[in-house]
Amino acid sequence: MNRKFIITLMAGLAALVSLSSCNDSKDDNLALMQPTALVTVRPQGDSFVMRLDEKVRLHPTNVTKSPYGDKEVRALVNYKVESVNGNDQDVYVHWLDSIRTKAPVASLGELNDDTYGNDPFEIVRDWVTIAEDGYLTLRTRTRWGGPCHPHYMNLLTGVNPSDPYEFEIRHDADGDLGGVVGDALIAFDLRKIFEAEPAGTVEFKIRWMSYSGEKSAVFKMVLPESSERSL
Repeated sequence: MNRKFIITLMAGLAALVSLSSCNDSKDDNLALMQPTALVTVRPQGDSFVMRLDEKVRLHPTNVTKSPYGDKEVRALVNYKVESVNGNDQDVYVHWLDSIRTKAPVASLGELNDDTYGNDPFEIVRDWVTIAEDGYLTLRTRTRWGGPCHPHYMNLLTGVNPSDPYEFEIRHDADGDLGGVVGDALIAFDLRKIFEAEPAGTVEFKIRWMSYSGEKSAVFKMVLPESSERSL
């Protein structure tokens, strides 16, 4: 099971921007460093589309194949709109930076601590902390002793027998409990969990161990029509 979740946000973006930016204007360079949107990168044959939300689709004009192969992932993107046709937009992609995207795992009950850890972390209220397009994307915050020390994060299902839509997020710092505070992004694919639900709004609850004790939050997510869902 691959549970590695380190996502180095700013370092990754800086590297990508340095390859695509040729403008000496400080304002232009700053704009290029900022993500324009959070999207789902969805392969379609030999090409790919970026889902901006449950309706809007972004079609890259300067990139033909997904850099992530046949994997569907969440990603940050900086782009420029070239044309709009209803819910479809042709866009020029300046850079694209994937987010660690993974499926939920089943709770193991009393074995959860040993298997998935129970180290504290925070979930940051931010525009990238959102449930949309079948995914839960989170900006997390914890302490890092070193940039190369792996941390592990999982979303557990089956934690409440009376509510299948209550989940628990577990963090295993692998002993890396000191150091500086840093943020990372993680995304969980919830489409299989909600595949039997009709189009409309669904609610689910997550809980996690923070530095001040257990916390919880309720998210709402709009499910598109079945024809618009990809598994």
